This record gives sequence, C-alpha cells and structure tokens, in this order.
Amino acid sequence: MNTLDEVGEFGLIARVTANRRQPAGTLLGPGDDAAVVAAPDGRVVACTDVLVEAVHFRLDWSTPEQVGRKAAAANLADVAAMGAVPTALLVGLACPASTPVETLEGLADGLWAEATAVGVGLVGGDVASSATLVVSVTALGDLEGREPVTRSGARPGDVVALCGRVGWAAAGLAVLSRGFRSPVAVVGAHRVPEPPYAAGPQAAIAGATAMIDVSDGLLADLGHLAQASGVLVDVRSPTLQVPARLAEVASALGADPLHWMLTGGEDHALAATFPPDATLPPGWTAIGRVCEAGDGPGVLVDGRPYAEPAGWDHFAR
Repeated sequence: MNTLDEVGEFGLIARVTANRRQPAGTLLGPGDDAAVVAAPDGRVVACTDVLVEAVHFRLDWSTPEQVGRKAAAANLADVAAMGAVPTALLVGLACPASTPVETLEGLADGLWAEATAVGVGLVGGDVASSATLVVSVTALGDLEGREPVTRSGARPGDVVALCGRVGWAAAGLAVLSRGFRSPVAVVGAHRVPEPPYAAGPQAAIAGATAMIDVSDGLLADLGHLAQASGVLVDVRSPTLQVPARLAEVASALGADPLHWMLTGGEDHALAATFPPDATLPPGWTAIGRVCEAGDGPGVLVDGRPYAEPAGWDHFAR
C-alpha cells in the first residue's frame, strides 16, 4: 500500500484528477494556477467548511469515501441555503506523509460522487503536510438572477418552515458512540447527510424571506437566523413528527428523539421563513412562527425557552 510520501503531492493530484469529467460550467479545471468557472449571474456565492479528523469524523466509523461526501455536502448545503445553485468545489487537504494513498483516493472519490450528484465539478485545490488529517472544502454557487436569501430577512408574522430530515445524524452519532453499527439508517445519516439541495432555490423562488442550513442543530441555527433578523422564532414541537425509526433507537438508548430533532446537527436540512400568505414549496413543512423580539431575539419551543443546549458549539465550555 503506497503512502503519500511515496507518491508525492503531484502524484496524488494526478491520481485523483485523472479521467474525471467536468460539467459545462467548468471553463478551466485542475492543472493551472487557478480554475475558471462560469458565473452567468455575474455574482458568485462562496462558502468554506473545514473538517478535522477526530472532531468532525472518525475513520473507524466512516469510510474515506463517506467522509468525502460529507465534506462536500456540508458546503453544497450552504450554497443551497442562500437560494443558489452550486457550480464548483475546491478542496484543501492536509495530512501526515504516512497517510495511505488509498485513503486519500477514497476521500476524492466521495468528493467527486457528491459533486457529480448535483452537477458540479471539483475544479482545484491544494495539498499540504499536517499532523492531522484535515479536509477544507470551498463551494461556489450561482444565484441565477435572484437576490440571495440571507439570515436577516425574517419578519414578525412569517411562517417558519423546514425541509429535510433532522435528528437522524444525532441518533447515528449516539449509536456509534455506544459502540454499535446499526440501525443502518441512522448510522448512515451520520456518515453521509442528504441535504435537500434543490429546496433552497425553490424556496427563494417561492418568496422565502430568510433561510439557513441546519448544521449545528435546528434550534441553534434558527437562533442565528433570529439574531440576524432581530426577531423571536417560536417552534411548535407537535409539528415535528418523530419518525418511527428514531423513536425505536431513542427507546433502546434511553434518549429523547425530539431532543435529537431539535438540537442534533449535521443533517443539513434547510430552515426558512416565508410570508404568511406564501404557498410553501413541495417538501417544506410549517413548524412555527416568527414573532416580535420583545425582550430580545431568540428561539422558543412551544412559547418557552428550551431547557437544554440548543446545538453544537465548537468552543463552548
């Protein structure tokens, strides 16, 4: 099994870019100092996420390909949350020289698989030496002539809506943390999220006033939206119907499935606010209301503050 120090930086790049097909929007792909990507709108949506081994993923829990797909999905979901359509990915990779090339090829396969699924290319990146395996992905997107849907547009009276699953990745993490590898449905949700990419542009077309990717937890991310908009968001828990599989896993682990749904991250669902008279696009479900901030912006559950931590914070003590 070859390692990175044996094949070298440029040998690795040659391996992971060979025979890869780029979409029409990639005008110039890997091989030069920079790529050239079409921007028909004249504006480019851009975002970056960093995944660190033992913080965001474990290779004894996930395959390299699954990690690659997860890294791509986290960024592609952010583009969708702006109401944009993804156009390209760039990847920065840092790892020990002793890393097996097979591991890095698996990461690349996963990145390419998720990119291809949404019709974008992996157009460039960089490789560096590091004591820890780190994957940094930058995604680009096109607004197609629309205004970006930001976090700051929610207004009192708006409907709060959700598209995509929540709580599944948290359930998968709980299962893996107990040393189990099943049920496959929840473990798979932790390993590879399934963001509703198309729902972002659809929400923008339907008149969404604010939108956010649910990466840290539904309440935590709605809290970011509430702060940016200067409003209070009230989530109605009865609207969050607990799937049977989550209920079963929670019962087996002695956990609360609703807590997973309210605070669990990494499913990359989309949460948005819509005018009260708007017709929600297919797949979107109303889960609450936007209210006047009163004593200050924030998030309530059934009219009350939620007693538990609202979601993930890298630097919380």
